[in-house]
Amino acid sequence: MKKQDLPQDESNLKSANMTEVLYVTDENDNYTTANSIGWEAKKAALEESMELIHERIEEARQDVAGNKVSPIIYFMELNKMDLGVLSSYVGMWQWRVKRHGKPKVFKTLSENILKKYADAFGISVDELKNFDGK
Repeated sequence: MKKQDLPQDESNLKSANMTEVLYVTDENDNYTTANSIGWEAKKAALEESMELIHERIEEARQDVAGNKVSPIIYFMELNKMDLGVLSSYVGMWQWRVKRHGKPKVFKTLSENILKKYADAFGISVDELKNFDGK
């Protein structure tokens, strides 16, 4: 793509005051880089991805409110993590983190373990313990 043809369609990048670096060709057909605030196709894909993420977050919130899962699951989704990522942050096996996602098990967790989760989510232990999904 020629540098002068690089799309500059408004996207989520612009609202976050960010740009994307892309490879383009200059007037001499040499490769160079240029900044773009996005283009329509990428904007549509990003918006769809964000919509799916928001749906997962809302579903997790409702599951916490319905006492189906612990707040760990909600904050994991909110922070766009999966079990592998979260287990790395807290230094525990994935099966153990998954177990902590159960409300009965969550209620028995020590302050030390809750602090690991709270630190990973960037919240306080009280926020984690008292989140009820409502």
